[in-house]
Amino acid sequence: MSEVKFYYGENIPLEMHKVRIVQKLNLPPVERRLEAMKEAGYNTFLLKNKDIFMDMLTDSGVNAMSDRQQAAMMLADDSYAGSETFTKLENKIEEIFGKKYFLPTHQGRACENIIAQSLVKKDSVVPMNYHFTTTQAHITLNGGSVKEIFTDEALKLTSDCPFKGNLDIDKLIDVIESNGVENIPFVRMEAGTNLIGGQPFSLENMKEVRKVCDQYGLTLILDASLLADNLYFIKIREEQCKDMSIREITREMADLADIIYFSARKLGCARGGGICTSNEEMYMKMREYITLYEGFLTYGGMSVREMEAITVGLDETMDMDMINQGPQFIAYMTEELQKKGVPVITPAGGLGCHINAMGFVDHIPQNEYPAGVLAAAIYIISGVRGMERGTMSEQRDENGNEPLANMELVRLAMPRRVFTLSQVKYAADRIAWLYENRKLIGGLKFVDEPKVLRFFFGKLDTLSDWPTELMKKFKEDFGDSL
Repeated sequence: MSEVKFYYGENIPLEMHKVRIVQKLNLPPVERRLEAMKEAGYNTFLLKNKDIFMDMLTDSGVNAMSDRQQAAMMLADDSYAGSETFTKLENKIEEIFGKKYFLPTHQGRACENIIAQSLVKKDSVVPMNYHFTTTQAHITLNGGSVKEIFTDEALKLTSDCPFKGNLDIDKLIDVIESNGVENIPFVRMEAGTNLIGGQPFSLENMKEVRKVCDQYGLTLILDASLLADNLYFIKIREEQCKDMSIREITREMADLADIIYFSARKLGCARGGGICTSNEEMYMKMREYITLYEGFLTYGGMSVREMEAITVGLDETMDMDMINQGPQFIAYMTEELQKKGVPVITPAGGLGCHINAMGFVDHIPQNEYPAGVLAAAIYIISGVRGMERGTMSEQRDENGNEPLANMELVRLAMPRRVFTLSQVKYAADRIAWLYENRKLIGGLKFVDEPKVLRFFFGKLDTLSDWPTELMKKFKEDFGDSL
């Protein structure tokens, strides 16, 4: 097992792989970066890849595959029905998670659609440790609502709590009692809570949630998309799990859940997803939606080549040397930014390094989208594309009112086995420069605002000409360098 390596007192993450295929990167000059940001409506989602140096928008579908995954893709069985490739994946799911039934989908949000269509009805309430954007959207579209019951530690920006993603047990019981068991289709736990900094929950907390679900006869669903990071943190932070293998921890978590779903764009480092369960009634209820929305039951909208890669990727996820890469690089970047005074979420979680935008640009009010502003500014001065995880990522209520997010974060995702340490240091260095010049940054306003998932498609504009002033200052300090 490889954790942090020590070199003359410095903590440096050690890559447990070697690079065998490379892809050339492009770092456009700052003038082009500013022009590209304007063309994208100050929404980093709408930037084109040719204008990006380091793509830290997400770790979804952009993780590096292993040589074993690439080789497996050449063995795929292309049969429309009854594919042997599907059988391999189904068997691997049962081996790792112990679930009898598997329903393939094209990605994680398709799983959310199937589950919501099958289980959520009008006025349903779904308790969870924290919502994810598409999860909430699917539940809302089916007439339900989400109830976040995170612990008091969850929203503390700086903390030494190892499991800020835990679900509050007392609050869970209160939600059940006040809303009625009949109105709660399931309880959802998200491994590595995305919107509060990739923070994990503990195995002990999941056991406690399971006891409550058993007490009230409720279904427990695990979103395992970010399971790899959560497994790593359980292994190194939870005392009772330090002598357990990754496979043992995984199986114990899986045994606690009635339904597990995941995006293989994250878990497995390929493109696809799936739902697994041992409950035949639930399986039959969800099965009809697969053929309606996704495809036949043995491919579910996925390429069989991707299924071969997922099978190998899930197996590799059980290796500590693989799953420690993301968290260790994220921790390194977080520590580097902390040294430079940049406000970040601590402890470092999974998925990516998370910058506290309200602390970074504290002169910008929330209704001017500080996390969106900061993501745009980071791109302009570095070519690094991050993602807004704040008020822009919320959606307006039925009356058109805009709820302000609990946190305003810029997520700098760390795709697995993709970036080098020098690239991570470059990103940290440019962000530190931006922090020193943060007062130059101004606000944003929507000029094209979709009703649903606006952070994907919406376009914004500046409230002043701050990007030009920022570029001028950048050129003063860096000259003609990129």
